[in-house]
Amino acid sequence: MTSNELKEAPCVFDDLVDRWSALSEADPVRHDEGQNLWQILDHRSVAAVLADPATYSSDFSGLTPTQPDFETFRQGNFVGMDPPEHRKLRTLVSQAFTPRVVSGLEPRIHAITAELLDAVEDRDRFDVVDALAYPLPILVIAELLGVPASDRGLFQEWAATLFGGDEIGESLDMSDIERALDSIAPTVREMNGYILEHIRHHREHPGEGLTSRLLQAEVDGVRLADQEIVGFVALLLVAGHITTTALLGNAVLSFDRYPDAAAQVRADPGRLPVAIEEVLRWLPPFPELGRRTTREVELGGRTIPAESILMANLAAANRDPARFTDPGTFHAMRDPNPHLTFGHGIHFCFGAPLARMEARIALRHLLDRFSRITIPSRREVEFQNPAVIVSARRLPLEVRRS
Repeated sequence: MTSNELKEAPCVFDDLVDRWSALSEADPVRHDEGQNLWQILDHRSVAAVLADPATYSSDFSGLTPTQPDFETFRQGNFVGMDPPEHRKLRTLVSQAFTPRVVSGLEPRIHAITAELLDAVEDRDRFDVVDALAYPLPILVIAELLGVPASDRGLFQEWAATLFGGDEIGESLDMSDIERALDSIAPTVREMNGYILEHIRHHREHPGEGLTSRLLQAEVDGVRLADQEIVGFVALLLVAGHITTTALLGNAVLSFDRYPDAAAQVRADPGRLPVAIEEVLRWLPPFPELGRRTTREVELGGRTIPAESILMANLAAANRDPARFTDPGTFHAMRDPNPHLTFGHGIHFCFGAPLARMEARIALRHLLDRFSRITIPSRREVEFQNPAVIVSARRLPLEVRRS
């Protein structure tokens, strides 16, 4: 994958990468006076924050603006929960979303990928986000949940609203959050209603799908309430697919930006999983995770008061020279690669195995089917707001077949 415009039109993510690299050289823990929060930048401190939910809480109740529709959605979204509630929900969900369920999806992911690429077989130019990176994960998740794949346009609208970032600037503040919550409230309300009806249908007509298994999951006589299932299904349906969409687009961008890396993967396709890990390190879809201190704490030589907001910067931690050799270089064959893109500790990304498998299969199909893949004009590439997600919105390619 190479581009004719490497010098003429640098990738917009180059500025982000430079910013993250500069942060990795700054004090590992520092207070941002403008946003009144603490930035955690080195690998060791970020991992420590993510591994200690008792000290660094994921629950921001009382510290950030609230919105009734979003609070309803949060009931089953264990990303924003601490133990013991987090443990209860994750244990119940784990009974249904097992490693066997994920691995069993591999043949279907191959088939869907082939069908999607067959649809652009007669084209020498197509948008890889529209043709593959978006529809693949949403079709997989729709089938997994037993929701109509024909509604994927609706799911795309929800994701565009939730992750578009049109109401916020490059740096989040409380007014941005409040404005964003008000903006997405109608979408969250619509999503809640849709998924609740889906759950009621599966309660009346149980089957073998994930939703029916969620309804049957039980720990110590406790089952998930319908609204808790709504929160998890919404998380999987929307956030679950957008991560893979971002990863696939970021991989194409990275291989275009670093053609030697693309050549290495083509020469040895078995190393594709290793290259995907470097894409995740280099361009994490969600580069920061927020936490709240429950007590005064010493971290990185600084005293952080209780009830402070921290931003654990995964992207900067992924460039920590104390943890990575030559961190400022994209090494497709980097191994080991202890990046923190999928998190760490109890909140390690639940859907990481599925995202990795989808990316591996989709990229292998692209490389096998096309002998040459180029981004003909970087000026035609459109990006999401990186304050929300690091991802391409449109990514036109030109291809040559094998």
